[in-house]
Formats: sequence, C-alpha cells, structure tokens
Amino acid sequence: MNPTERFLTYASFDTQSNERSQTTPSTAGQRVLAERIVNELKEIGMEDITLDDNCYVMATLPANSPKKVPVIGFIAHLDTSPDVSGKGVAPRIVRYEGGDITLSEEGDDAIVLSPALFPELNEYVGQEIIVTDGSTLLGADDKAGIAAIVSAMQYLKENPGIKHGAVRIAFTPDEEIGRGADHFDVKKFGCEWAYTIDGGQAGELEYENFNAAIARVCIKGLNVHPGTAKGKMRNAALMAVEFATLPPRNKRPENTEGYEGFLHLTDIRAGVEEATLTYLIREHDREKFEREKDCFRIWVAMMNQVYPGSTTLQINDQYYNMRQMVEENKHIIHLASRAMTEVGVAPIIKPIRGGTDGARLSFMGLPCPNIFAGGHNFHGRYEFLPVQSLEKCMQTIIKIIELV
Repeated sequence: MNPTERFLTYASFDTQSNERSQTTPSTAGQRVLAERIVNELKEIGMEDITLDDNCYVMATLPANSPKKVPVIGFIAHLDTSPDVSGKGVAPRIVRYEGGDITLSEEGDDAIVLSPALFPELNEYVGQEIIVTDGSTLLGADDKAGIAAIVSAMQYLKENPGIKHGAVRIAFTPDEEIGRGADHFDVKKFGCEWAYTIDGGQAGELEYENFNAAIARVCIKGLNVHPGTAKGKMRNAALMAVEFATLPPRNKRPENTEGYEGFLHLTDIRAGVEEATLTYLIREHDREKFEREKDCFRIWVAMMNQVYPGSTTLQINDQYYNMRQMVEENKHIIHLASRAMTEVGVAPIIKPIRGGTDGARLSFMGLPCPNIFAGGHNFHGRYEFLPVQSLEKCMQTIIKIIELV
C-alpha cells in the first residue's frame, strides 16, 4: 500500500481529541485507529509491536546492517484537532490546474478553496492534491505523518538492499490537546534521537517552537433582579468584555508572524453570575514568555481594583522551546537537511508557530526536531495535502535512515 492509499484509509477514522475528557486517550476513535495500525505493522513484519493502555503504539524495524548504528525514531500522532469535525471525512484527489476548487456546492453557501485566499495553491499546479468535501477537516495533521512512516517501514522491509540500523516508531494520542507526551516512555522507546513527522509544507524542518502556557481568567459577578439592580449587580459577562480589551491588539495571532509571540483568546463562557476567558500564551523567547504571564497577573490585579475580589487567574505551562535541547545535537538537523536535499526537497528551516510532541520529548531526554508531513491549512475545512509532498515525506524518512 502506498502512502496516499494509507492516508485515505486513515482519514476515514474519526480521531478528534477532546480536551474536556479526563481519559487517555481522550476519545475512543484513537484506539480504533491504533488497533488498525498495529495490524498493519504485523503484516509488514515489524517487531516489538506494543499498544499500551494509554494508546501509545511502538514498534521496531530490526537492523539489517552489521555496523554499529545509532537507534533513531520517528513519531506521529493519532488524533486530529477538535476545532472542526473529523467525523465522516470524505477526501478526494483532484489534479490541480489552477484557479478555485469547489469543495462543496450548496447555493450561496458554496465552500471554495481559492488561491486568492491561499496563494500556496499556486505551487501545486499540475500536481494531484487531496482535499476535503468542505464539511470536515482532512486530517493530514497528522495522519499524513503516520502514513509516511508506516509506508517507509514497509519499503525498507521490501528493499533489504538498503542497509540500516534499528529504527523505532511511535504513534501517540492527544497531541492536539497538549497531552501527547504525558505517558510517553522515553526509556522504552530506546532511541538516541527522533523526529516528529508533524510539519506542514514539503521541506519544513523545525527545531524551535513556542514556549507555551494556558491562562484561565475566572470572573465572579453578582446577579440580582435587573429591576432592583442599581448599585448591586456586577455583570460578569460585561466584566469579561472589559478584560478582553486589556491585551493589546498587536499581540493577537492574526497580527503576528515569524518569531513574534501572541496572546490568543480561544474561549469565553459568560453569564451575569460567572465568566471564564481562556487564553493561549505563546513566545519563542523565554524571558518574554515570563513577562507575558506577568501581564496577565497585572490585568487581573487591575480588575480586582475596580471590582474587588472578582477575578482570579490560573496559568499552566504546557511546553518550552526545544531549541536549547536540540542545539546540543545539531548534527541531527544537518542529517535531516541533507536527506531532504538528496531526495529533491529544499529544506525550509524555520521556527514552529506552535508545538509538537517533540518539544516536550526533547526536555524528557529525547532530542526530537520536527519534519514536514506535507499538508496545508491544518485544523480546518480548507486543509489539503499534495500527493507528491506526502511521497517526498516518505522518501525523506527512508533517506535519513539510510544516511545514519
């Protein structure tokens, strides 16, 4: 089975994670996909295949070289984003000849993938791309990564003339809700270093990511009948609106790029009695990261000056910039860059404006930069995956193994 066929199969599994769930995995569909993959790995001839109670899949491609070769690993995640439905995904392959692609035709509500909004489409004229039907996400983040890894393992089993050391692979649950490394057993994985296959366009090679935290601002109001509310009512919903004006507009994600951090309001739940605002805090620089957290403390103190005792804050760090851990092992970046070049992909080394399992794993003792899986517009209905990019991802994995 080639990587495209694999991806189309995996896309049909509903594996959205759920941050409100307290279980691991957070949704049952992730285990269903994991069990399917385990069966494939058995058919391929992988060894040491495990699927643990927390839905972490691990397996080994045994060495076929007499040389002493470092054990390396490749990691992808089973879940898809909860931002847009992942149920009933209906992918289709189109040959892109330029212009708009109509994903769904429903009168005035037609959903169109257009280079006017997504100019990167112009890079794929003449190529086959996989798109959605406009009602769901596609799931290339990160089922494209899984398909590329499994297909690379099958290729190496079928082509023993390519000599290599032992290779470990792993597929994790709940990466999209920040829990992908929670139960990852680095010692059991047993690698000197690894790569997450969780990037975007072909060529992406990333070893810098945001420092990340989540901030929850809770506001208590006082609800009385509006007819007798004068001097008594404190409307938590309106207080939440006041708080939302405090973070500067230029720190919103839609106004930032490159190394610029952001403060992203992801959710407001508000009534007269109580309101909660949830923010993502993101900064590449650790000192700036700490200052942004201090800003939230200042803004909460300001609210409590105006409305005494009304506002509380909870901040939880999620992950840190892996650069400091990977730079001590810079050869693993050079190796991946060389592999891409040798398979005809121009390396694009840039910071991740997000995070991967590799960020946390790097701080757990497993240096783990991130490599492209090939897709674009993750987490939404306009997601697409060029077939050639997926194939280049598989080839890059094979070449890295060969070069090691």
